[in-house]
Amino acid sequence: MSADRPDIAHVVAPPPLIYAVPLAAGLVLHHFLPQTVIAPTWARIVGPALVLLGFFGLPAVIAFFRAGTPPQPWRPSTALVTTGPYRLSRNPMYVGFTLFYAGISLWVNSLWPLLALPIVLVIMQRGVIAREEAYLERLFGDDYRAYRARVRRWV
Repeated sequence: MSADRPDIAHVVAPPPLIYAVPLAAGLVLHHFLPQTVIAPTWARIVGPALVLLGFFGLPAVIAFFRAGTPPQPWRPSTALVTTGPYRLSRNPMYVGFTLFYAGISLWVNSLWPLLALPIVLVIMQRGVIAREEAYLERLFGDDYRAYRARVRRWV
């Protein structure tokens, strides 16, 4: 790779931003044009439960730090992380973001961010995950291919 374009995944945007912008936009729209999804009692149960499950991504960040590699996909990877939640999912941080996003949406009981979630997931798949997978295969070769063969992308 040339010095002006380092070998990184070249994701389209930081994943937290990909999730945060549509979530915030949907919540603002909900403020002006409320559209609920479920009964309020269920919203107060299911929403917080999903938010808590969203913390599934936190041990993934810790696993990256323990391996001495940055969790940010726009920085070069120095290690292939396959421990902790990475034994269950190749993308536990993104699973966590998705659960957190859905949980906030349901806790507020808003349809609008949930309607945007499929778009978020398509952007994540094409603009982040596919690029990360190509990068990791270039960087780690057979080790990454073996990992990819034994661990599912999401869960």
